Amino acid sequence: MSLYEIPLKTLAGDPISLSDFRDRAVLVVNVASQCGLTPQYAGLERLQKEYGDRGFTVVGVPCNQFAGQEPGSPEEIGTFCSATYGVTFPLLEKSDVNGAGRHPLYAELTKVADADGEAGDVQWNFEKFLIGRDGGVTRFRPRTEPEAPEVVAAIEAQLV
Repeated sequence: MSLYEIPLKTLAGDPISLSDFRDRAVLVVNVASQCGLTPQYAGLERLQKEYGDRGFTVVGVPCNQFAGQEPGSPEEIGTFCSATYGVTFPLLEKSDVNGAGRHPLYAELTKVADADGEAGDVQWNFEKFLIGRDGGVTRFRPRTEPEAPEVVAAIEAQLV
């Protein structure tokens, strides 16, 4: 199944798919509001503002699989993201990214290797997958900041 065909739901429960962003570069990130890496939301939002008009979007996927760091309801998650970080990019429903209940989106994304050639499970919150306008995927591990040179270069290579 193509990444663009996988059914998704927004944080509010509305149907959506990556086909809604087919002409854009999309940075899919599993996010959490109570993690040491949570301040990465600020960098993700800056990327959204910097490149959003040029064919790019961030898509956040709340996940509670890592030390229970995203325990909130959809409403609590949405309020936290907008009030604390001014998040304007789309957020999907809370999903598992690893294990038997892994969302089909992550079943596909985790097949992609990172810069060291390692594929497989998401390591922690804020792992990033850049889906290019050509459908190719580049993977960045959680500690790679959203505005790291390698992430920005990969995004800029995909812009219109």
